[in-house]
Amino acid sequence: MGINKQSDVEASLQIGPTDLGMVRIYVTGDGVDLPLDFDADAADEIAEELQAAARAARAMGDAPKPKGGKRRTGPR
Repeated sequence: MGINKQSDVEASLQIGPTDLGMVRIYVTGDGVDLPLDFDADAADEIAEELQAAARAARAMGDAPKPKGGKRRTGPR
């Protein structure tokens, strides 16, 4: 699946620090349990990429917004 391929897959996303000083992005969904650990510098780079992608999406027009607090892995 690529960035622009539509998907109906739903997943839960949690982000926070670990007790080992890493930043964890934790993704769970139907059959998925994926902890991703990054050092603080890599987490900062990921945050910058997310912000750049959000700016680009806004520039393309009104992006669909998730409802009910759930994040989706693809466009609606």
